[in-house]
Amino acid sequence: MSIEIKELNYIYGKGTPFEKRALSDISLTIDDGEFIGLIGHTGSGKSTLIQHINRLIKPMSGTVCVDGVDINSKSVNLKQLRQSVGLVFQYPEHQLFEMTVFKDVAFGPTNMGLSKEEINTRVKTALSKVGLNDEAFYEKSPFELSGGQKRRVAIAGVLAMEPKVLVLDEPTAGLDPKGRDDILSEIKKLHTETNITIILVSHSMEDIARYVNRIIVMDKGRIELDGTSREIFNNIEKLESMGLGVPQVTYLMKALQEKNIVVEKDAITILEAYEILKELMK
Repeated sequence: MSIEIKELNYIYGKGTPFEKRALSDISLTIDDGEFIGLIGHTGSGKSTLIQHINRLIKPMSGTVCVDGVDINSKSVNLKQLRQSVGLVFQYPEHQLFEMTVFKDVAFGPTNMGLSKEEINTRVKTALSKVGLNDEAFYEKSPFELSGGQKRRVAIAGVLAMEPKVLVLDEPTAGLDPKGRDDILSEIKKLHTETNITIILVSHSMEDIARYVNRIIVMDKGRIELDGTSREIFNNIEKLESMGLGVPQVTYLMKALQEKNIVVEKDAITILEAYEILKELMK
């Protein structure tokens, strides 16, 4: 399911003393099956942009087309759109409300009017995709779970509606390193197995470098950079001028290059750096 955005603009509080331009002439194409990282400092427009993709926000000007359909036209079925484009907000566990994990994940499919058998299948499949395979979880209260487990249940609730696009706004915020790695590994596995389009919003350059295939950098409501992870993280000075950085291992490799220890070698993940340094030590 492709997404095409043309000349998108949005202003908060227009005509008031608090007026703030959030998006300025955003034009962007996301192809089916891409795994995209969306980065930018706080206030750069990331959250505003992703909320336009399933029409939680309507543009003041410009168009957003999903699968060739202008989602701001009067004929669009918003319920179907939001089933196809699943949006997981930061701290999604705050949205949990049912008595059991199973019922919480089943809420979306039930509202879709699916049969009991189909609902059961979708719930079990969705929980399996986020690593909660053990049926012992099904009848537990979601409020008894750990922070990471709650996050997984909330994501499973979106996956149970079988979206074609999954948008994740800081899905690992507030989690410990293991919880973060576990969730991102499951998301990467989901992308590999289903080829679903994924848009990951994150402030962690390490996570972005490790998991995504393409990075879009926003600053002051505009897209400033768009390219592969390696292309983007080679723009250290540009990123730093926008209040961002690159993975720590990239800074390390750059320092080594400056001392002529490693020449013409770039690394954006720890594994890449390890392989480069291992060769150097032979």
